[in-house]
Amino acid sequence: MSSDIHSDSYPPPVDEGYWSSLLSDQHADSVPTDDHANSFGSAEDWAELARIRDEDITLELPVVGYNRGGLLVEWRTLRGFVPASQLTEFPINSPEPTRRRAMLGYIGQILPLRVIELNPDRNRVILSERAAQAEPGGRQSILHSVQPGMTVHGIVTNLVDFGAFIDLGGLEGLIHISELSWGRVSHPRAVLERGQTVEAYVLEVDRSAGRIALSLKRLRPDPWRTVEQHFKVGQVVEATITNVVDFGAFASLEDGLEGLVHVSELAEGHFLHPRNVVSEGQRIRARILSIDGRARRMGLSLRDVD
Repeated sequence: MSSDIHSDSYPPPVDEGYWSSLLSDQHADSVPTDDHANSFGSAEDWAELARIRDEDITLELPVVGYNRGGLLVEWRTLRGFVPASQLTEFPINSPEPTRRRAMLGYIGQILPLRVIELNPDRNRVILSERAAQAEPGGRQSILHSVQPGMTVHGIVTNLVDFGAFIDLGGLEGLIHISELSWGRVSHPRAVLERGQTVEAYVLEVDRSAGRIALSLKRLRPDPWRTVEQHFKVGQVVEATITNVVDFGAFASLEDGLEGLVHVSELAEGHFLHPRNVVSEGQRIRARILSIDGRARRMGLSLRDVD
């Protein structure tokens, strides 16, 4: 890990709603919706489980059930949940029937698990098989050594609609989809793949919740900050169509730098839809009509380019 990337040269950290939106997304299809699932847990068991979490102790727990997002386990008077993304050998990106068969195969098994989230007020106990692979105390060591502004290395463990989970050595960090690239990202799979080793910038560390927010894009300069130094109005550039919509088409000049070709600037004459003129992935030559680095906007035209 290193800290040679200076945070003052990058945009400010994510806003206060960052974690809440991620948590809402992360558990939407994973955590059992029954908020009273642990309502019979004793105060003594909650306190003991908090100690186990703080000391990073591994538990051996039986799988008693499953739902669409993961496995249900029991410990004393409490019931816990293991998200599928926290299982070491689960076919996370397989079709639903395959996932269901895999879930069923876990019933009755004893899994080594560690507590990664504990919230008595919400009757929530989240555990991880992945975390149990680390040395005891390793997760806490990482959590307390990592600081915002540092550069860390990890392995991509899971890709979901809202981002990518990165294993930092027994503790997972999250790269939100908005932090993968300065440009538009349709899905994290377009940028990363499971098992890939990556370097990431540490945005935020929430030690009380055991969470680390990471970024890929902040290891690279924001192209919009210097766009007016590298491109001029009237200049003809080469670009790639990235998205075609009713009002025109977006084209990428370089990673993170997209311009809009308004429907009126696509071609002469009449046509039914911009898709009748251009398609995604197509290389084009376009003339720059306008540049606004502060607003992160660029206007392009395909008309009279030559």
